Amino acid sequence: MHVNHNPAVPKHNLPGLEHQTLAGKQDGLNSFEVWRQTISPNSVTPVHRHDCEEVIVILGGSGVCKFEDRELPFKADQTLVIPPNVVHQICNNGTEDLYIIATLAMSPVKVETADGAAMPLPWYA
Repeated sequence: MHVNHNPAVPKHNLPGLEHQTLAGKQDGLNSFEVWRQTISPNSVTPVHRHDCEEVIVILGGSGVCKFEDRELPFKADQTLVIPPNVVHQICNNGTEDLYIIATLAMSPVKVETADGAAMPLPWYA
């Protein structure tokens, strides 16, 4: 057992997205990971899927989750529950940063494009 000092956890930046793995394989976890992400206004995650459940807690901001030709709006103090293999995208369509904590039931998380091609994540490099 140990305590991670979150400000010291490495940050990885993609266009419009800052990522930290707060707990995962590096901590000896084999069945889930916890991510903290900040998504800038008018920015999105890549369209993707993973063969595990995902729970996203919205800490601040608002946006939409695009999936199956639908858009599901969300805002602070709400939780998205995403089943395995659902192709989805998180979009910040607001004017403020979107702050989320995501828990994924896999470690490391294997992410794929909508077509099933492997999508390498820079925080696993």
